Amino acid sequence: MLFIDDLLLAPLHGLMWVFREIDDIAEKELAGEGAEVTRELSELYLRLDSGAISEDEFTAEESRLLDRLDAIETRDGPEEDEEGDDEDPEEDPEEDPEEDDEDDAHATIE
Repeated sequence: MLFIDDLLLAPLHGLMWVFREIDDIAEKELAGEGAEVTRELSELYLRLDSGAISEDEFTAEESRLLDRLDAIETRDGPEEDEEGDDEDPEEDPEEDPEEDDEDDAHATIE
């Protein structure tokens, strides 16, 4: 029976493999997008320094590239928050240092 099950599920396993490959390629492409924009910005600065483009052209192109870089960072940002790195490990949420100072102040007054 297991052999028959494997034969019947083979197309499904093949389809799942194709989807995993597409997902891996898309993730690699998105990861390299930020580096590509940064490289384009570097080239833009070099072209401005060499005099190949005017200040107006530089400003327009720089604005477009920075907007694109911000969009990439915004898109990638929520994934980092889901990992639970929001909380500072050195900070104890139950202990408030200001409360300790107030308690010490009341103790010396009494």
